[in-house]
Amino acid sequence: MTQLCRHCATPLSIRFLNLGFAPPSNAYLNPEDLQKPEVTYPLRLLACGQCRLVQTEDYAASDELFTDTYAYFSSTSKGWLDHAERYANMVTDRFALGPDSQVMEVASNDGYLLKNFVAKGIPCVGIEPTKSTADAARALGIPVVQEFFGTDLAPSLAEADLIIGNNVYAHVPDINDFTAGLKTALKPGGVITLEFPHLMELVEHRQFDTVYHEHFSYLSLLTVERIFKAAGLRIFDVEQLPTHGGSLRIFGCQEAADHVQSAAVATVLAQEQARGMDEDGFYQSFQSQADAVKDDFLKFLLSAKAEGKSVAAYGAAAKGNTIMNYAGVRPDLIPYVCDAAAAKIGKLMPGSHIPIFAPAELRARRPDYLVILPWNIAAEVKTQCADLAALGTRFVTAVPKLTVNQ
Repeated sequence: MTQLCRHCATPLSIRFLNLGFAPPSNAYLNPEDLQKPEVTYPLRLLACGQCRLVQTEDYAASDELFTDTYAYFSSTSKGWLDHAERYANMVTDRFALGPDSQVMEVASNDGYLLKNFVAKGIPCVGIEPTKSTADAARALGIPVVQEFFGTDLAPSLAEADLIIGNNVYAHVPDINDFTAGLKTALKPGGVITLEFPHLMELVEHRQFDTVYHEHFSYLSLLTVERIFKAAGLRIFDVEQLPTHGGSLRIFGCQEAADHVQSAAVATVLAQEQARGMDEDGFYQSFQSQADAVKDDFLKFLLSAKAEGKSVAAYGAAAKGNTIMNYAGVRPDLIPYVCDAAAAKIGKLMPGSHIPIFAPAELRARRPDYLVILPWNIAAEVKTQCADLAALGTRFVTAVPKLTVNQ
């Protein structure tokens, strides 16, 4: 049966990427779970020849992916906390936010961002469906509505001067409904900012490990502009960010609002056009690039094993689960992963069943190689583990190409 595009309902025929079958990337296991069957889903992407939305072919229901025990906590990364604080300061100044304003964040996670508005005395509310992270935000004094966001919920919310969505737009199965909800919840002169990984960067830097079931869509400005227009919204500014290997931050508003469009919108659209993102060929060549990254990573691990070298990994991140499951990596090649998130320590990686330990384990074992799975924070990890480097540990990243630091 031919799948239709989630945005424009065009039949999908362009194969973008096939990573086989995998469990949800954040479905970490308890040791007793190894006695039970593990559910996997197809992990395949298609591209729309009309609106150019790249999207998962088959997907689990969102309530199967974002459960009460969801293990991703945004506050784990200091770099991300700093990014959030800079953003809060910027929008407060740019849009003159104050005690009479209303800020809303969709997918507010553990309060990593909204706590900055609380500190400024700016009223805010988080929308967060996962109990584990919502509870963490409430402990910081942040009001949280524990629901999925969309047109059903939006009418019950106070209209916002600023709606924030950081790394959530790619996570929603019904992107049209979500966007319509943004319009409903936004004041006539209000602003929406959304951050999401840029599909152009994903392809150029072979970041196939950012593909997982929780990411239903892979986005360009070209596509998002079309989705916004269909919902009665428009994009008036855009920033290119280094986060997550290259992201866009778009600024949107009601179609009739008086926000003046910046030159940056035309600039980014021109970049995408120049790279062929409105042509089929751009979407048809990615599989071979992903396979090259996977093959080089697996060759490295097999070589290290043959040489009797010890290998560990850092960062029990979703992107790490994608590459290890696609490459078929198991504990014989990487015996353990270390992570600072308390919610993950003592559990096992989905699919690979590699145990997750606290970072202190690295000092006890002193591995010859440390594979940094969340390559987007590699610099931060290297700084944290500088003592290991002094003892001879070499850092390894697989994306965009295999790199082994001396």
